[in-house]
Amino acid sequence: MRQSKLFTKTRKSAPKDEVAKNAQLLIRAGYIHKEMAGVYAYLPLGLRVFKNIEHVIREEMDAIGGQELILTALQNPHVWKKSGRWSDEEIDVWFKTQLKDGAEIGLSVTHEEPLTALVAEYVQSYKDLPVYIYQFQTKFRNELRAKSGIMRTREFVMKDLYSFSTSEEEFRTFYEECARAYMKIFTRVGLGERTFRTFASGGSFSKFSDEFQTLCDAGEDTIYVHRGKHIAVNKEVYRDDVLKELGIKKSELEEAKAVEVGNIFPLGTRFSDALGLTYKDESGKQKSVVMGSYGIGPARLMGTIVEVLSDEKGIVWPKDVAPFNVHLVSIAGGNSDVVAESDRIYELLQENGIECLYDDRDVRAGEKFADSDLIGIPTRLIVSEKTIASGGVEAVDRTTGKTELIPESSILERLSK
Repeated sequence: MRQSKLFTKTRKSAPKDEVAKNAQLLIRAGYIHKEMAGVYAYLPLGLRVFKNIEHVIREEMDAIGGQELILTALQNPHVWKKSGRWSDEEIDVWFKTQLKDGAEIGLSVTHEEPLTALVAEYVQSYKDLPVYIYQFQTKFRNELRAKSGIMRTREFVMKDLYSFSTSEEEFRTFYEECARAYMKIFTRVGLGERTFRTFASGGSFSKFSDEFQTLCDAGEDTIYVHRGKHIAVNKEVYRDDVLKELGIKKSELEEAKAVEVGNIFPLGTRFSDALGLTYKDESGKQKSVVMGSYGIGPARLMGTIVEVLSDEKGIVWPKDVAPFNVHLVSIAGGNSDVVAESDRIYELLQENGIECLYDDRDVRAGEKFADSDLIGIPTRLIVSEKTIASGGVEAVDRTTGKTELIPESSILERLSK
């Protein structure tokens, strides 16, 4: 992508009503556009990052046996009334509307009910289980107050996986496998050291659920972190009996603000009982399927990365989620030799499958460097009269600021590392 042709441009300031750092930087760098409070459009750069995060999540869900599908956003009240969750008293963030004939429908807030009803059509025997199904689906939640930029919105994509097992033991085995997969995801997107498996309330389903909380000053949650065991306890269950059960002491914990970037929930047989999801075991006895729910919001993860990894100059993307591998910056100043060399390196990168944003604009060097810092691509390659005279290109690591001259013959080898 030539930057001179890129649809979006950088901005010196974000909208005055935008107070979240993640949204301010993403808007200024041309990644997202604010439509209204809690509703954001993803522009070409932003969509590339979003899809990269989605790709990381998809790889780890597939690795543990997940099968991807996509359900509808429009929701039939029938299945929700069976579980009792069509009522606004049970779920207070419904968006509901009517069809032309007056029939009421909803916009999806989650998908336990419709997926359970769907699975009931395909599962009859223990031989059909376990099943692990996931999707990337748009959710709509009528939040009273949308805030925190793209980390809490009224319209967002959620990766929600649901497990269907024959027993509590089978469910728990997968539950732990999914917890490990989640930590792999957070590590790959650059948040592993800051993200802790956090014990939280299980609500009506179980004693505990598990949140994955990333330390962040902009976080809405308070957690108590045990760095040695790399676990944490949510403030809502921060009690002596809980700490005793977990084998930790208050003196070993530190209080911190955090953002919830994922969660996993035991669901038991609540939805399978309500919607008739049963199977016959080996003896022919009818039993209820044991379920679990596992969620990650790619946009929420994207916003958290910006919150915790940005610096005073702009965004700093980890390699696996950056919109491009390389930001090629040409400092030509009207020199046709520099333009020709920059074009040649751009073509070299393209031919070798290295995705590159090429700043070929006719603007001052200072503006190019400032925009490059703001956009946050991990590796910057600079071509100028000076680098040509030295027989190479200048490479700048956006994370560390380290600069080195790379000989022309070693560019591909260096980037492959």
